[in-house]
Amino acid sequence: MTTSHYTRLVSAATAGALVLPLASCAALGLTGDESASTPSAPAKVVVTGEFRGAGASSQESAMEAWITGFQELHPEATVSYDPIGSGDGRERFLAGKSAFGASDVALSDEEMAASGPACDSGNAIDLPVYISPIAVAFNLKGIDQLNLSSDVIARIFTGHVTQWNDPAIVAANPGVKLPALEITPVHRSDDSGTTENFTDYLGATAPKAWPYPADGLWPLPTGFAAEGTGGVTDTVRSTPGGVTYADASRTADLGRVAIKVGDEYVPYSADAAAAVVDLSPRIENRYEHDLAFVLDRTIDKPFAYPMVLVSYLVVCSRYADKAEGAFVKEFVEYVASDEGQRRAADAAGSAVISPDLQDWIGEAGEAIYLTMDRPSEQPAG
Repeated sequence: MTTSHYTRLVSAATAGALVLPLASCAALGLTGDESASTPSAPAKVVVTGEFRGAGASSQESAMEAWITGFQELHPEATVSYDPIGSGDGRERFLAGKSAFGASDVALSDEEMAASGPACDSGNAIDLPVYISPIAVAFNLKGIDQLNLSSDVIARIFTGHVTQWNDPAIVAANPGVKLPALEITPVHRSDDSGTTENFTDYLGATAPKAWPYPADGLWPLPTGFAAEGTGGVTDTVRSTPGGVTYADASRTADLGRVAIKVGDEYVPYSADAAAAVVDLSPRIENRYEHDLAFVLDRTIDKPFAYPMVLVSYLVVCSRYADKAEGAFVKEFVEYVASDEGQRRAADAAGSAVISPDLQDWIGEAGEAIYLTMDRPSEQPAG
């Protein structure tokens, strides 16, 4: 199997958890008159209990929207989400401490192989539910957009381009009055899927300027470090000359970079980000229903924006706890639904996933096995 990244067990300070309390608990079961002799609409699964997820801070706005919508359908559940970052979210999920994880990179082969104990001897699967452009965002008074190639972006974050009026920036932005102001790069301090996607993009498109492998941990001592998406964007907002990379939905009121794709500069958009995913292959030789992608960062079509992240729900193929498994099945279905995707797009500016992806994710959710429903069967090895 193709390894998407190396596992890092890095402890980071926990960000504040997103909690949307729902109504009180009742027994898990079916609603409606099950003894009625006339056919009726399919019975609704009642989800009850407290369920926790943790992971990518990029998904925080979308997750809030999903939980709000889910509670309207399932008012007898309480769902919380802790946006602690992709790396810590995967670690918590694999330790069996959350019902689901969320990550801006797919599980590595090693992590998938280690998922059995958390998944009742089954395995974890990656479900791509959130597609969003990564923006390079900056704080320059009076400037809303700049054109930059990946080579210049890489040299900014390695500390080789240090002034906003550097000739390489000036040449790409005719007519823009750039200040003689020091550039302050800001990167993530935690194990971040956004960092891994950003460094993957730089390595693929500017290998001479960025000779480092893709990784969720920042490889250089230069620049300022801040925790989480909110940490880096808030730091740039308070730092004239600051620049960072972040999920585009979290960069409001900052200037944004149009990146060079082929011979043109392309500003970020959800549709252009989704185009990259549609043109990228899935990782081969994964477990059944795993939907991890290998993103093609070198696409040179002007309708595409290759500095994109695909963020996954990470769930188990099997759940020993019937209530938890029923919750995950229903939550996966809701998140991938037309309504769930519209809510995320409205809240976070993310791309709506394609109908094919919706169908594949729906099939994966349907296949989640609730061990307690079939006590006579032996657990899978």
